[in-house]
Amino acid sequence: MADFVELLVGMGFEPEKAKKAVEVTGNKGVEPAMEWLLANPGSDSVSSPAPAENKTEGGGPGAEAGNNPPTSTEDATVRSYKCDECGKIFKDATEMEFHAAKTQHSKFSESTDEKKPLTAEEKAEQLKRIDEKLKVKRAERELREKEEAIVNERSRIKHGKEILEAKRRNEEMQMKEIAEARRREKLEEKQARERVRAQIEADKIARKAKQDAAMGISSAVPTPAASATPSPSISKDHVTSPKKDYTEAKLQLRLPSGKSITQTFKANECLAAVRLYVEMNRDDGITGPFNLMTNFPRKVFLEEDYNAPLQALGLVPTAVLQVTKSV
Repeated sequence: MADFVELLVGMGFEPEKAKKAVEVTGNKGVEPAMEWLLANPGSDSVSSPAPAENKTEGGGPGAEAGNNPPTSTEDATVRSYKCDECGKIFKDATEMEFHAAKTQHSKFSESTDEKKPLTAEEKAEQLKRIDEKLKVKRAERELREKEEAIVNERSRIKHGKEILEAKRRNEEMQMKEIAEARRREKLEEKQARERVRAQIEADKIARKAKQDAAMGISSAVPTPAASATPSPSISKDHVTSPKKDYTEAKLQLRLPSGKSITQTFKANECLAAVRLYVEMNRDDGITGPFNLMTNFPRKVFLEEDYNAPLQALGLVPTAVLQVTKSV
């Protein structure tokens, strides 16, 4: 808005009227404001007051001087103001103050020269120059906007590439973690199978040694227990004596992690009590459903087996139960 007002003031209109014209026309440009000023002649002050003429009537002192204009500086009238820095002439103090506020010029002087209003041709020429300046400014603004749009587009593309690259690296890291987890899982499964096979072999040897000891037969494969403690001789009375009625079952529970839990249960307790005990006391960090099974003879207990007592399932007086993940 200030640019339009300045242009109108430079064309000879008063600052107040120029500002009012720009506001009335909605700040749409110099041409609508000028048309409004020209259509409202009572609202502009293009025309300056006519200079005072120092004519004297006959019979007065001027007649004796031969109608010559006075030469005294006291009769000189201040008709305008001049900027000593740029040389522009202003019709009144308002224009001078407006110019000082815009250009920061501070050196002004009074002038007897009258600022003549622009003619129609001068106004048209100045309006033409104004239009050309506006076109140049508009072209510069459009070029600047295009350059900013190009910069913004490049920034957006770069940012998008960075996001895609970060996403790709994240996916690669996730795939590596998944592959490493699968490798560890396979290794753990392999180690668990090896431990199970080793335990099965150890159980076979221990059971055979126990049976041989009960029958009074020396074992062909010595075990540390058999070699350390000689088997006592068993009489016929012990061989033919009735089987002892056990009331407890001592169970060794082997978890998938390789840890073992030993616990004693009543012989008449159901297998479900053993499963509940495992759920409440396992601390191997492995969660989820699981099954109970014996390795020798190999038997996986089904749902109907959990309601049967331990004695009926052949887990009395001692047994080894393997805890496996439910598939």
